[in-house]
Amino acid sequence: MPPICNLRDYLHVLRREDELLEIRTPVDPHLEIAEIHRRVIASQGPALLFTNVRNSGFPVVTNLFGTPRRLELAFGRRPLDFVRHLVQLAEHLMPPSLDTLWQARPLLLQGLKIGLKQRRTGPVLQCRQQPARLHELPLLTSWHSDGGAFVTLPLVYTESPDGHGHNLGMYRIQRFDDTTTGIHWQIHKGGGFHYFSAEQKNQPLPMTLFIGGPPALMLAAIAPLPEDIPELMLASLLQGRKLDMVEDPLGGHRLVAEVEFAIKGVVPPHKRRPEGPFGDHYGYNSLAHDYPVFETSHLYHRRDAIYPATVVGRPRQEDFYIGDFLQDLLSPLFPLVMNGVHQLKTFGETGFHCLAAARVANRYPREAFAAGLRILGEGQLSLTKFLLLTDGSLDVADFPALWQHILERIRWDEDLYVFANVSQDTLDYTGPSVNRGSKAMMMGLGREPLRQLATEFTGSLPDGCTRPHAYLPGTLVVQGVSYEDDPELATRLAAWQGIEEWQVVVLVDATEAATCSLQEFLWTFFTRFEPAADIHGAGQTVRRFHVGLRPPVVFDCRMKPWYTEVLEVDPETKQLVDSKFNEMIPPRWRC
Repeated sequence: MPPICNLRDYLHVLRREDELLEIRTPVDPHLEIAEIHRRVIASQGPALLFTNVRNSGFPVVTNLFGTPRRLELAFGRRPLDFVRHLVQLAEHLMPPSLDTLWQARPLLLQGLKIGLKQRRTGPVLQCRQQPARLHELPLLTSWHSDGGAFVTLPLVYTESPDGHGHNLGMYRIQRFDDTTTGIHWQIHKGGGFHYFSAEQKNQPLPMTLFIGGPPALMLAAIAPLPEDIPELMLASLLQGRKLDMVEDPLGGHRLVAEVEFAIKGVVPPHKRRPEGPFGDHYGYNSLAHDYPVFETSHLYHRRDAIYPATVVGRPRQEDFYIGDFLQDLLSPLFPLVMNGVHQLKTFGETGFHCLAAARVANRYPREAFAAGLRILGEGQLSLTKFLLLTDGSLDVADFPALWQHILERIRWDEDLYVFANVSQDTLDYTGPSVNRGSKAMMMGLGREPLRQLATEFTGSLPDGCTRPHAYLPGTLVVQGVSYEDDPELATRLAAWQGIEEWQVVVLVDATEAATCSLQEFLWTFFTRFEPAADIHGAGQTVRRFHVGLRPPVVFDCRMKPWYTEVLEVDPETKQLVDSKFNEMIPPRWRC
């Protein structure tokens, strides 16, 4: 497959493969495009090219990577095979021999194609705005509760003020006016580290916001790479050739030659402004908080620029498929960078950070625990809220099989660890305050099961609990009255003798909604509890400073008063899209 070097190359492939739908009906980037996108992605439909966008001269394309097939069209097997062969080489090259070097020659030749290539000029320099006119860009407003219009596929490029390399990350951008935006640098993110260093020196941080370009550039910005691995190199690897760069005639950062837009400016130190709210990928509304401000100086764009966007919200959205592809790409590296970790999976159904699972080594007592600590200390994985560990031979991506395997083996008095008073993902509001919360590690180790799991409910429930459903072996889902009406219900439920044969009880607001699919079960379960506050046992012991539990263990996954609201489409937008959806979308791509 020839390299796909820009957005046009990719759209050409999608047209050829019947994976692109062109919509000429007038559409509004305020709420309307996002709702059309959500309906099409729910039906596994095509990428969408909107050519008649209100109040903008630029077309909008969305859903570029919303199915596994489109990701395969964008990248093929080559980058996955390259990483796998690279790991095999690293494992067998020491000590090097003529034979191993000769066998590795195709890989080494491919490696010569990775890097940056300087060009005299490039398409991005065709048009310049000085100052920028950001109102001309068709930024999407995705939810009626959003605080404004956002760049939803931002490629934010910064360089370390200390000379420690660059970062290309995807940090959301809220447009404030024609020349200023917010920059949502969360904790544990590379661009935020660069800004922290610049602010310590009382210096503005130069920043370039790229929009569009090769698909490889977009995925490289999302990839959870270690801090010392440059994202532009990953983009080159994904692309299959060197990444073309050009000098900015006005100075500063070099530009990626084939992007659609490049917006230059600085982020001044010690300046903050409220950013948000924003409907985020957990499926809830993240609130407004103070964040740094990006002050633009000028903007470049291609003469025929196309504005790419995505829509985030309740899983599964486009980021689910991107995340799975990146995990497949990077998973062979995990055993190299985290000794003892054989397989690792983060679950997009929960927004990725809420749930991860790993198959690890356990050759000596508590080696699995050490592997879990490595995972919780590695880059963005350190934001993981709940980590499942096993030394079994099963595929940890198969949640029902993994969960049953762990419940059959867990020793509740020693295999559940809760770490209170630690950092938590900025977008997770289950903790006591922003960026603060707790984590848990739950292990099921050993070849032989310790118990048989219940599969049918024959017991009783206390007042306030109804609709028991044996969803998975050993796991009972129970509907409870609201948390506001009975905040202590989970504690009473855990001590209730009528459920004592169950290992885990998940307390929810609505059993039917939580168990209608595995997707909904995972989302309801893992996005609605905080380990230190919402796990309750029938009894507990403290030995050597470790808190052990006696089952059943109840997870209180009811909505709490301080949680933000679940994202829902507003009636006006729904009615607007209803009135024209059948006109725009062929029957095969309607839900």
